[in-house]
Amino acid sequence: MKTQSTYKVIGLMSGTSGDGLDIAYCEFEKKDHWTFQIQASETVPFPKKLGKKLKRSHLMNGYRLALLDVEFGNWMGVQVRDFIQKNDIEAEVVSSHGHTVFHQPSKKLSLQIGNGWALHAASGIPVINDFRMLDVQLGGQGAPLVPIGDKLLFSEYDYCINLGGIANISMEAEGKRIAFDICPFNLLLNHFAEVCGKPYDKNGKLARKGKLLKKVLKQLNKLPYYQIEGAKSLGREDLDDYLQILDWSEEHKPENVLHTLVIHYVEQINKILIPRIGEKTRVLVTGGGAFNTFFMEKLAESLESDIEVIQADPLLINFKEALVFAFLGVLKMREENNSLSSVTGSLKDNCGGLVHGL
Repeated sequence: MKTQSTYKVIGLMSGTSGDGLDIAYCEFEKKDHWTFQIQASETVPFPKKLGKKLKRSHLMNGYRLALLDVEFGNWMGVQVRDFIQKNDIEAEVVSSHGHTVFHQPSKKLSLQIGNGWALHAASGIPVINDFRMLDVQLGGQGAPLVPIGDKLLFSEYDYCINLGGIANISMEAEGKRIAFDICPFNLLLNHFAEVCGKPYDKNGKLARKGKLLKKVLKQLNKLPYYQIEGAKSLGREDLDDYLQILDWSEEHKPENVLHTLVIHYVEQINKILIPRIGEKTRVLVTGGGAFNTFFMEKLAESLESDIEVIQADPLLINFKEALVFAFLGVLKMREENNSLSSVTGSLKDNCGGLVHGL
């Protein structure tokens, strides 16, 4: 593939939260370092039937899952085609994360659906997808992948935290990039908000009303995941450990569970953030959870005074992951590594992704 200095790419992100498809049209330029602009963006909610299928995809048999793979790829392609027409833009490539069904790196498995050929045929432009599987086959976690974007696009921050379905973090340590999933986030918050008849807990209002379940908090903090050191990642299937602790009872009202989860998340994140000596430590927080006012207040209260949480632009909060997946596609086009072994634990840095129609 040819190397050039500027790229116009559409990034697609269908996160584990399962609420919709993030589309970001991004322009990247490489001089002394990488720069970017998000020129157009949109979140398209999933149609009800498709959304239900995606949420239940991990329970489907092989045939139904194969059908959903093609259906979802085609649907994303149609959204991209409409997005291009609406914004009157030209893109070289679509770079798609896909929807994660299974993520079990210990079994060499990470499956994201959203068929690349179906997406290519429906959108009319080349597609790059399946970014995780090469890393998994090289013994890595296949996640998180965003840290290469943090390293090359957001190097002015000491920590980059993304609060999506899962909360993850990336940082420089001893001259190399490290990153890992910290804890669940919106996957569990949304689950208990739905018990209250809400799709999500807007601004953390429900959690703010609740009270702390101290015994539950202790149990959450003792979960085995928090004892693992080094490269580690969480999948939807890991949530059973949490749900067993949070099981419904009279005391475990959803507001109380939401409040307790917020405090649990704050404690887990706070353990990781170490202030730099003699200067402010800058923390960039993005992802849907950055709009959870109650969580952000509790996080700020818990941090030492020389740790500064940067208020990110709402555009970046909403579309950083789509931006970075667009960037992963750029690195794939340049045949440069887009997955770091220091992050995932794989045998070596690698250049993941399958190309359709380029």
